[in-house]
Amino acid sequence: MQLFKKMEEMGHEQVMFLQERKTGLQAILAIHNTVLGPGLGGCRMWSYDKEEDAIIDALRLSKGMTYKSGVSGEDFGGAKTVVWGDPDKDKCEGLFRVLGKFINGLNGRYSTGTDVGTNYDDFVILRQETPYVGALPKEYGGSGDSSIATSCGVYHGIRACCQEKYGSDSLQHKKVAVQGLGKVGFKLTQRLIKDGCEVYATDIREKNVVRAEKIGANIVKPDKIYDIECDIFSPNDMGAVINEDTIDRFKCDIIAGAANNVLKTLAYGEKLIARDILYAPDYVINAGGLIQVADELSFCEYSEERMMKKCESIYHKLLEIFKISKEKGISTNEAANHLVEKRIEIREAIHKVR
Repeated sequence: MQLFKKMEEMGHEQVMFLQERKTGLQAILAIHNTVLGPGLGGCRMWSYDKEEDAIIDALRLSKGMTYKSGVSGEDFGGAKTVVWGDPDKDKCEGLFRVLGKFINGLNGRYSTGTDVGTNYDDFVILRQETPYVGALPKEYGGSGDSSIATSCGVYHGIRACCQEKYGSDSLQHKKVAVQGLGKVGFKLTQRLIKDGCEVYATDIREKNVVRAEKIGANIVKPDKIYDIECDIFSPNDMGAVINEDTIDRFKCDIIAGAANNVLKTLAYGEKLIARDILYAPDYVINAGGLIQVADELSFCEYSEERMMKKCESIYHKLLEIFKISKEKGISTNEAANHLVEKRIEIREAIHKVR
């Protein structure tokens, strides 16, 4: 892998490889762009097949965070940490304390929080080594569970998609295929069922499947979720689920969910247009968690009311993006990128004024 070339292509400023032998820590910390402000992005722990997969994930996720902050109007840049390891077997106190020491050494250039494979207990430990962590449990002085904010934003984003596609944002009687029943996917499923949706759901983790079934979700095998005839397909697990193997299997009108980097490449945005499937750009619809942490880090006093109003505004941001997409004849992800890149250009111009 030509890492410097890849960094240049994707616009990255910095990539760090973190290792500590006794704790088993092997991590990649990628800082994409800090024009809008210091890097902000969660810490993912995953058992990648090979080193290159972990690097690519860190690069893609950190770039996504730049765009997520940009489109949300937050004054943060994009960054991400990826810990290479099995979250069910390889965690220990020392690992997160060492990671906290590394992050603290950046002196505020990067702040983090939970992501796939990590939880709040991990970051209570990490917080002992660095203040640069957000969305800690409320009993530890943080803003609490960020998956609530993320699921709220995704829910309102799905409503916006229905408004665009069907002329009404009602979710009653809509058939939804939910992929991933973790922290966000399960809360979203609860909201959808409460609103009268018929939900078909899947997850590779049995405990997640069991609890979703108890609240009324229809469970299907993981690979069958792509073949469900539905109104809405909602990806809420790992990325790149819209790819060469799945693009022709979708039988839906809308794709909208909390997963990051849903499109394997940007070209699949055009393929969705050709199939008349409305796509909610992932970093727009799933920005709730970032909005929560940004509020916690940006203001002297965190306001849950202020934060939730911002999450609800994802509805209107998506309608704006859909309008730009139609007016310019471009995909929805390109329309979202256009908004972010314009904001970054303006901030770069402001920085030059003395």
